[in-house]
Amino acid sequence: MRMRWTAWTAALAIGACQQAPRVDDAWVRLPALPGHPAAGYATLTPGSADRVLLSIETPAAGRVELHRSMTGHGGMATMQPLDRLDVPRGAIVRLAPGGNHAMLFDVRGDLKPGGTVPITFRFADGPPVTTTARLIAAGDPAPE
Repeated sequence: MRMRWTAWTAALAIGACQQAPRVDDAWVRLPALPGHPAAGYATLTPGSADRVLLSIETPAAGRVELHRSMTGHGGMATMQPLDRLDVPRGAIVRLAPGGNHAMLFDVRGDLKPGGTVPITFRFADGPPVTTTARLIAAGDPAPE
């Protein structure tokens, strides 16, 4: 019995040392024209282990895709879909304008600047992280 108690206590102590990933400063820039996609941004902190972001979901959109902004031929801006985003331990990964971001398609028509929506980040391991994203108008500056 004592051996089981010791093993259980050790497992609990190890589990307590694991820090879950965090998502902070989430916001969504609403589209300028109805029917166009919105863009989502946030700051990801992996916690105590390397993480892999697999998807983002929100009831405010029909689907969400991870994308990377890049400069293509002739200096034209393009986007490339991502099937995952590495969030290495010890790093802070930002989803930001001009870089990695979320594209929200089929955005609900009732969303207004100044409002909020729940947004869930799903990592390859561990529970999903749900936070609240602020809604920003198409022409407004990014929140600080």
